[in-house]
Amino acid sequence: MIGANKKKKTSEFATPYTVKNALTKGGVTVKLSALIMGLGNIAHKQVIKGLIFLAMEIAYIVFMVTNGVYCLSMLPSLGWREQEEVFNEQKQIYEYVDGDHSVLILLYGVATILITAAFIYMWTENLKSAYKAECLAKAGKEINSFGADVKDLFDKNLHKTLMFLPLMGILIFTILPLLFMIPMAFTNYSVKGDHLVLFDWTGFSAFKQVLGLGGTLGKTFWRVLGWTICWAVFATFLCNFLGLILAIVINRKETHCKAFWRTCFVVSIAVPQFVSLLVMRQLFQQQGAINNLLLEWGWIDSPLPFWTNTMWARVSVILINCWVGIPYTMLQVTGVLQNVPSELYEAAKIDGANAAQIFFKITLPYIMFVMGPYIITQFTGNINNFNVIYLLSAGKPTPVGQTAGKTDLLVTWLYKLTIDNQEYNIGAVIGILTFVVLSIVALVTYRNTKSYKDEEGFM
Repeated sequence: MIGANKKKKTSEFATPYTVKNALTKGGVTVKLSALIMGLGNIAHKQVIKGLIFLAMEIAYIVFMVTNGVYCLSMLPSLGWREQEEVFNEQKQIYEYVDGDHSVLILLYGVATILITAAFIYMWTENLKSAYKAECLAKAGKEINSFGADVKDLFDKNLHKTLMFLPLMGILIFTILPLLFMIPMAFTNYSVKGDHLVLFDWTGFSAFKQVLGLGGTLGKTFWRVLGWTICWAVFATFLCNFLGLILAIVINRKETHCKAFWRTCFVVSIAVPQFVSLLVMRQLFQQQGAINNLLLEWGWIDSPLPFWTNTMWARVSVILINCWVGIPYTMLQVTGVLQNVPSELYEAAKIDGANAAQIFFKITLPYIMFVMGPYIITQFTGNINNFNVIYLLSAGKPTPVGQTAGKTDLLVTWLYKLTIDNQEYNIGAVIGILTFVVLSIVALVTYRNTKSYKDEEGFM
């Protein structure tokens, strides 16, 4: 049987010092460490390490008794006490008594859950450490002192030391805001109905509004999603295709003054992107320089509707994005082309291959092998390309009564919903759906790129 011959896969980082082994095979002090953190380490002369674990447990218990339990108990309701006006008999004035703030309750509740998760992790590390100390003692091996553990943080465990601050930054500035935003999608936190101070859980109500085709919001979402995908495809394809052609043309042996031509196209990168986009926005206005020049030359009879007509606006933002993005692709491809072995081209020419065959069989596969991750990053970046859309067209043209314009992407629409309209629950839903869309397209693009590499023999 094939199944019988299969060996059980084990991780190369497998270790016997696990929580399960600590609770089942450990001694009394190790098992008691599940209740009194650090006891197992203290019993094996790792006093400082054990006291640190014990201090963490005491701090967590104090926090939960003083604040944590209350924060968790308020999460199901998100508060109900409204601000009250109470007459002060002594001062003979009315005073305002603060009520509950649902935003703070949600924030503190999420923070408490994260602190609890961190404590559980430290609890498991405490058991593993106690069990490891006990095993080393039984085997007659040396048990690291606190000083030796600290020294290891700059030697054997240097990776942990170097990764600590980045991981804390990701946790505080990325994970915590995301975990705070996601629950908002299941509430009615919005200016509508005056739910900015006190709001309630509403389940998937906001998702039904956004994904449903029956309401205005649902129709707007699917229209914006369709344009976002079209924009990302055209913006990514044109920038990469035209940048590729430009790099190949400049890199040809027959092209003279290569440095001069590269410099001409790279000048646009030297200017800050937001400045370039704002300048282009003004140039393409109804009374901007482009329309004035075309009118003066007699090429048009009336100003072109660059930002007032849907098709004109969409084509304009795509072409201007190409002007901004092509130099980056040109530089990337230039670096790749200069590393393609010249022997491959010489061998292909000897075999009688023409220019098209050389391009599709040698140049393009080699470029795709190196540029695959960059293309995926650029595609997902275009889906979230807030700067180009907002600074150029601000999402216009916008129909009357609509929250999203004809050139709005999901990310710019999310900005308008939260900042301009204060519909935070809908904005949270759009944020979650944007993440889902990004995950899907990134996965599909990655698989297609990998499959292309495999077919061409680049492993």
